[in-house]
Amino acid sequence: ATLTQRYVQALGDSQTKILDTRKTTPGLRLLEKYAVWAGGGQNHRIGLYDRIMIKDNHRELAKLCGPDAIPRAVQACRKQYPRLEIEVEADTLEDVRAAAAAGVEYILLDNMSDAEMAEAIRIIAGRAKTEASGGITLERLPALRHLGLDFISVGALTHSATAIDIGLDFIS
Repeated sequence: ATLTQRYVQALGDSQTKILDTRKTTPGLRLLEKYAVWAGGGQNHRIGLYDRIMIKDNHRELAKLCGPDAIPRAVQACRKQYPRLEIEVEADTLEDVRAAAAAGVEYILLDNMSDAEMAEAIRIIAGRAKTEASGGITLERLPALRHLGLDFISVGALTHSATAIDIGLDFIS
């Protein structure tokens, strides 16, 4: 919660929201996600069932079936799970264009530079929610806060938060 609060505060008056990821400690996911919420962040997916996420390995596999991997994958997902929102992980501006054209609800801008993210947001032009991920640190947030991102996801909120040293001493 404390680490999340630092990230939220670093965004200041920005409309961008801080998200956690599914990278949690086995058996502690709900507690860790609650801590993120308590610190002012928002929860991404609790489980794989909350939203379809087409990641880089899915895209590469779809490319083996022919061109237009992202639109084909989105179409197949919509057919199988019509009620679920779809997010596409985009590593390149080409991926961003394909995901936006496919009509997905979210586009994750993975490990992009600030300039690439700004261009991606221009390309998306409000057609999907944007989420930055990969290499996001507290020090980088001032540069990201005014790009117009909808979300910034930070795996470190759950997999790298340090524990507080709490003890209980009995005095006799």
